Amino acid sequence: QVQLVESGGGLVQPGGSLNLSCVASSLTTTIFGSLGVGWYRQAPGKEREFVARILPSGDTKYIDSVKGRFTISRDNAKTTLYLQMNSLKPEDTAIYYCNVLARWGQGTQVTVSS
Repeated sequence: QVQLVESGGGLVQPGGSLNLSCVASSLTTTIFGSLGVGWYRQAPGKEREFVARILPSGDTKYIDSVKGRFTISRDNAKTTLYLQMNSLKPEDTAIYYCNVLARWGQGTQVTVSS
């Protein structure tokens, strides 16, 4: 069973940065490295939405609203997924979830406010 643990969220002012991590502790490095993995977010009162994904090849895809500000990356040796978030805006406020093998972590809260 996949176990995912996100971390790195917090309260940040507009324009600030955060780096989220998601550790897939139950997967081998080989299996993790063969998977497409991604980040989603859910803002208060809204549905969960796709944010970014990265394929085993390193190919990435982003929702338009975060392009140029967020960077998704992975460290297969550590079975860890990252989301570097720069130039944060209040509308980025949400709970951020990683997704691996159609499983979800518990989420990490990101709040962008002055």
